[in-house]
Amino acid sequence: MKKLITSALPYVNNVPHLGNIIGCVLSADAYARFCRLMGYETLYVCGTDEYGTATETKAREEGLTPREICDKYHAIHKEIYANFNISFDIFGRTSTDKQTEIAQGIFKDLEAGGLILEETTSRVFCEKDNIFLADRYVEGICPACGEDGARGDQCDACGKLLEPENLKNPRCKICGSTPVLKETSHLYLRLDALQERLKEWTEEASRKGNWTNNAIQTTLSWFEKGLQPRPITRDLKWGIPVPKPGYENKVFYVWFDAPIGYISITAKARDDWKEWWQNPQDVTLYQFMAKDNIPFHTVIFPASLIGTGKNWTLLHHINAIEYLNYENTKFSKSRNIGVFGNDVKETGIHIDLWRFYLLANRPERNDSQFTWDDFIEKVNSEFTDNIGNMVNRTLVYLKKNFNGEIRDLDLPESHRIFIEECKKEFEQVTEAYEAVRLRDAVRTILAIGNRGNKFFQDMQPWEQIKTEPEKAHATVSVLTYLVKSVAIALCPIMPETANGILEIMNIKQYSWQDIGQFSGLDGHTVNQPSIVHKKLDPKLAEKFRKQFSGKQSDFGRVELKIGKIEEVNKHPNADQLYWLSVDLGEKTPRSIVAGLVKSYSPEELQGRKVIVLSNLKPAKLRDIKSEGMILVCKHRNRMELLDGTPFEPGDTITVDGEEVDHTEITMEEFNNIDLLVKDGFLMSGEQKCHVKGIPVVTHELKSGKIC
Repeated sequence: MKKLITSALPYVNNVPHLGNIIGCVLSADAYARFCRLMGYETLYVCGTDEYGTATETKAREEGLTPREICDKYHAIHKEIYANFNISFDIFGRTSTDKQTEIAQGIFKDLEAGGLILEETTSRVFCEKDNIFLADRYVEGICPACGEDGARGDQCDACGKLLEPENLKNPRCKICGSTPVLKETSHLYLRLDALQERLKEWTEEASRKGNWTNNAIQTTLSWFEKGLQPRPITRDLKWGIPVPKPGYENKVFYVWFDAPIGYISITAKARDDWKEWWQNPQDVTLYQFMAKDNIPFHTVIFPASLIGTGKNWTLLHHINAIEYLNYENTKFSKSRNIGVFGNDVKETGIHIDLWRFYLLANRPERNDSQFTWDDFIEKVNSEFTDNIGNMVNRTLVYLKKNFNGEIRDLDLPESHRIFIEECKKEFEQVTEAYEAVRLRDAVRTILAIGNRGNKFFQDMQPWEQIKTEPEKAHATVSVLTYLVKSVAIALCPIMPETANGILEIMNIKQYSWQDIGQFSGLDGHTVNQPSIVHKKLDPKLAEKFRKQFSGKQSDFGRVELKIGKIEEVNKHPNADQLYWLSVDLGEKTPRSIVAGLVKSYSPEELQGRKVIVLSNLKPAKLRDIKSEGMILVCKHRNRMELLDGTPFEPGDTITVDGEEVDHTEITMEEFNNIDLLVKDGFLMSGEQKCHVKGIPVVTHELKSGKIC
């Protein structure tokens, strides 16, 4: 059986972060490497997703053409994945003639099958630029929370999904003018007509392919709601032309054409592409992605293929992970928060240690966090002190005391029992890889390493050699066989490290079938051992946390004042907001809108002293002017107001040695200031914030971010 493996095509307009990398390309790479070692005929396909609004937007931002943007970022992606040793068989791109040919062919088949519907609707149109505006080109006031700056597809402030037609006071992001609604016709894929066929296929495929639970639940929720016709065209210029009269100025919607990229990228590189993509009898398709891509791969892409009536290779196994976040927040390239692919090389940390940590801690069932403390602690304790220690002490002892020679000697019962236990665990490793439970595979390998270290310690070859040198030689030979098996098992996870260990062992040919073999190398001599990886300095955690925090210690840019809440009113236009009157020691109280309804009652707020960001640019929030922001500490799902009780309204919070510039500040600027609660104190970097020497504190939350 052939193994066809894909990882979700990354958008070409950005730089992938650690969450993107583990969610798609790295997980798929580990499985592809395992398949090759097993001897399966394997094809691992990926490439950059290059059409659509995101590319046009990025091109405008950088003053380049969409093609120039694609060329630039395709090269960036390719370099990053090469640094991570991602073993693509094909890494291509979607902006090719082959993509146009295949996508248009699929569309024509769907149209011939009566599965394309035409509808006319009113969409947002900019008369000045003479274009229909894609969702991301429209900004305005969120109808849900009143935040200005919400995009046409989503409000970042409250997270609500939007339609651009629903925004209040909408404006064109390109020129700033007010758009109008204008009728436009689009084509829709009749998912409703495909529901029964698709559902029947899904039930069988999810069972046979052992889909991840999140994929099953997400797909079922789409069916429960009932599939509806979905638009497949857009009023854009950068994309695949629609081969239908009247649609000369439209292109295919990126969600329709992007998954077809797996096929076209293969077809661009190989003449035998149909042997992979139109051969379901002999090919099993494995697809890797983050959870937000699930419905495109379990509903829309297979529906597009099933609807053609042709014998396409359809999804067998989908492996969708949850999100990896960064230090209790989200990765953000614009705010320089988090580690991105091009940052990894700059740290000087070996790439295999990154691969190890990310794969050992894949967010398979729940969202997880990357933290520098956890990264360094787990690399040191779980790999270096475990696997690295076992490899080094075993091979050094063999080289020093027996000239590096492995011997197949008669083994006492203790050694035979140890071997059988190891074999059982290696069978579990193989089963985990086969089922694409990559984290379980790594965890079991680590358990084998612990078992090997314990065996070395229990057998005490340094004592055995004094009275029973042959038994000591047998002990260390068994352990050397274990090192070989562990190295092979690590090949999908840490390829450079595994190959380095096998080179020390003077092993040039190997396969997965060699795992669990504890004989056959009698008389074989290993090379001079060397340390696998040195331990990481724990001090690096603080260094890199600061380097990749996106935060600046420019506390002097924020004016934080003590305020006393004089009046508490429910916001007339928003159930989750208060409209407060706050005394900052000025001539008149300030009007401040605050989202505290879920956490504090009006009685708890009345008369309370709080910390206010007083030089924040005023903004209208649901038609009420807000002249500042009341600061809270947040940690996970908990929130606490910073305590202003010891101080008087108008008192200013300071840190030592900061130059002051209290001109108006935006929310984006504020978010880049290094403010947090640590050990119950409000901190700017490593300095405590205070009022006339008295520190600002919290009482319940001892750590968290300030917002």
